Amino acid sequence: MLFAGCAAPRKPPLQSLDREIDLTRFMGRWYVLGHIPIDNFLASEANAYNAVEEYELADDGTISTTFTFREGGFDGPAKKMEPTGFVHDERTNTEWRMQFLWPFQSAYLILYLDENYEKTIVGVPDRSHAWIMARTPELPDGKYERLVNELQRLGFDLTGLREVPQRW
Repeated sequence: MLFAGCAAPRKPPLQSLDREIDLTRFMGRWYVLGHIPIDNFLASEANAYNAVEEYELADDGTISTTFTFREGGFDGPAKKMEPTGFVHDERTNTEWRMQFLWPFQSAYLILYLDENYEKTIVGVPDRSHAWIMARTPELPDGKYERLVNELQRLGFDLTGLREVPQRW
């Protein structure tokens, strides 16, 4: 108890967007332009090139997800992950659960989405991982930096942020 007052204050868990998004409109291809990557025994995207996330809404309401990238370089080995997404917050459609390995699910929060559904930021509640994505493999000057600033405003530590090389 003596040292409790010395601990750094914890940030509250992130919350997803508090506005409804059109789930059908969100589906499709997203280029991963930047990320605070996952690197664990199930997945390692820490050295991804040409990373792409694709979503497809299934008839049963689940989200078929395909994440592909080249590992280590543009000519590196192709990698693919295919988790299943489940809409957790059906009021807004902005909080999902991703299942990479049954029966475990991870929270996946849509934190930012522009009005044209062209740029998004997705993250996890404890701010350990995040993805900056767009419908195109590159953004006009200043747009990527604005998304990085939004990530910082949301309380992410940008030390681990990596810009994902895209060349198509």
